[in-house]
Amino acid sequence: MSFVEELRWRGMLHDIMPGTEDLLNKGMASGYIGFDPTADSLHVGHLTQIMTLIHFQQAGHKPYALVGGATGMVGDPSHKSQERNLLSEDALQRNLDGIKKQLEKFLDFGADAANGARMVNNYDWFKEFSFLGFIRDVGKHITVNYMMAKDSVKNRLTGDTGMSFTEFSYQLLQGYDFYYLWKHENCAIQMGGSDQWGNIVTGTELIRRMEGGEGFALTTQLIKKADGTKFGKTESGAVWLDPERTSPYQFYQFWLNASDDDVKKFIRIFTLLDRQTIEALEAEHEAAPHQRALQKALAKDITTRVHGEAAYNKAIQSSEFLFGNTGIEFLNELTDAEIKGIFEGVPNYTINKTYLQEGINVQDLLAVQTSVFPSKGEAKKMIQGGGAAINKAKIAAPDALYTIENLINDKFLVVQKGKKNYFLIVAE
Repeated sequence: MSFVEELRWRGMLHDIMPGTEDLLNKGMASGYIGFDPTADSLHVGHLTQIMTLIHFQQAGHKPYALVGGATGMVGDPSHKSQERNLLSEDALQRNLDGIKKQLEKFLDFGADAANGARMVNNYDWFKEFSFLGFIRDVGKHITVNYMMAKDSVKNRLTGDTGMSFTEFSYQLLQGYDFYYLWKHENCAIQMGGSDQWGNIVTGTELIRRMEGGEGFALTTQLIKKADGTKFGKTESGAVWLDPERTSPYQFYQFWLNASDDDVKKFIRIFTLLDRQTIEALEAEHEAAPHQRALQKALAKDITTRVHGEAAYNKAIQSSEFLFGNTGIEFLNELTDAEIKGIFEGVPNYTINKTYLQEGINVQDLLAVQTSVFPSKGEAKKMIQGGGAAINKAKIAAPDALYTIENLINDKFLVVQKGKKNYFLIVAE
């Protein structure tokens, strides 16, 4: 299956410039997608573009991942209501290093293959450009009228914040990226999200006006959730690919919790499962939606590719610990960060470890030092009824004592009120 056909059946394709598909069908072509280095990690919002590059490479083409070391200092105004903070060179370099490490999990950067992926940084060709040189050699080829017609500019100019010259110049910088890669790396195609169409077309115009050449463009659908909320956002913020920012368990849960409407799109866009496999999973899901076959397949595929099989297995065990019958011993195999990741979103309480040195009465622990129960009376009542547990063991009596010996990893106590209400006590 060709690259464009692959994007079509997966529901990823949005716009394609005339002639692009013909060029791709002739043989290996080079194309690129830009990534904005505003953080040292990519997040799930970048995954559509990562998947686009994966399909591009698997179809036999050569993918370039451009990180905007220069344009990241300026900021793309597309879909932004206000200007971003500019980054220092040191901060940008940290971000670039983090992004490359992540992209290497998805793309084959092997130098031996003719279509081995390459990562380029536009700071390398912009750092020597003088302001006068740029406006003389590049700026003269694009009119202000042309730049003003772009939606990313019009939307900001009609708002309250306006737009600085810095951001206004962004499309010219991105356009020059395409020209540079076309001229020096034989990159014939620029790809990106549908919101990037205007910036991409500026690049094709520069190639035409500066060299009389021809560049091509392809954009993918912007991912939206069925309920109207923003894809890739949770109550705690963005879902990152870095396990230090978003634990593998939280990452797994994000995909597992996809709605039935969303998962039918997501499994085509974010996995490498073939059409036959996906259609079989869809039929299985239709027959028994409560089994969540699509969600489980999606979460497994993407968690394994981003974090590895071991992290995926831990995520499964973590789910079984919280919602099944896995014993407390499982937590002893985890790091402190992994334990906190499991209990992200669960009420957490921090107490002084000295309270546990000589032993603390469980009612004081749960109703005075923490707020698991609103009062000692409420705690006593539930303990006597057998409805409270610490570390998966029912609390024996209302006057039971808990000590340092009871801590998991010398730091944690896991409290349950009923079967499903969890609390984490951190002793420091």
